[in-house]
Amino acid sequence: MNSATVRNLLVRGMLAGLGAGVLALIVAYLLGEPNVDKAIGFEESHASAHDHEVELVSRSLQSTAGLATGVLIYGVAFGGIAALAYCFALGRIGRFTPRATALLLSGCALLAVYVVPFLKYPANPPAVGDPDTISKRTNLYLLMMVLSVLLAIAATILGKRLAPKLGTWYATVAAVAAFALVIGLAFAFLPAVNEVPADFPATVLWRFRLSALAIQITLWGGFGLAFGELAERLLSPKPARRTPAAPVAAAGRP
Repeated sequence: MNSATVRNLLVRGMLAGLGAGVLALIVAYLLGEPNVDKAIGFEESHASAHDHEVELVSRSLQSTAGLATGVLIYGVAFGGIAALAYCFALGRIGRFTPRATALLLSGCALLAVYVVPFLKYPANPPAVGDPDTISKRTNLYLLMMVLSVLLAIAATILGKRLAPKLGTWYATVAAVAAFALVIGLAFAFLPAVNEVPADFPATVLWRFRLSALAIQITLWGGFGLAFGELAERLLSPKPARRTPAAPVAAAGRP
């Protein structure tokens, strides 16, 4: 793949990330923000008079312009990174079309980057979590994410190595089983974090986590569909249709 193709895919990845970010922004505003407001209301109802601090940025600005800025910038950035990963993965993970490769890469990235760490350390709304342990919780989450990504890459390599001996199906099953086994061990040995207050509404917590998952699914799914279409048009363009030539009048006929 030459540099011009990589550059074109990078630009298309950033555009696809921007489009996916718009979709994720809609989901975040409609599903996520109402639960954030409820969590903030719970926190304020349990705070004493001296615990209230002056807001540097109003809540209305956070939930509109702030949310849009964060999600869209994140979408463009992750779209560019995903496009570079796509350039490396294309043709190396199987004989898939450019569109199928984009969808497969997006699905695997969603699983490794977000879903697996989410299952161990799920997202929490405001009022959940001790401020003194935020550094520890952040480090544990990043450790789980890095471990998941590295294991996903190792499982892919293992599947490619086993494919000539076991066949594609059994090699894939073996690679997935190995990934699940090691991830299960990580789940068992890494410390758990449970700082949800006893009286925090379970419905709000459950809906917040579902909305966080929905945002990521929308972001990665939208990117996979959009970028797959753009990559397919770039790498496998359809041949131009030839218009049939007008019939030539027979000689001697008007």
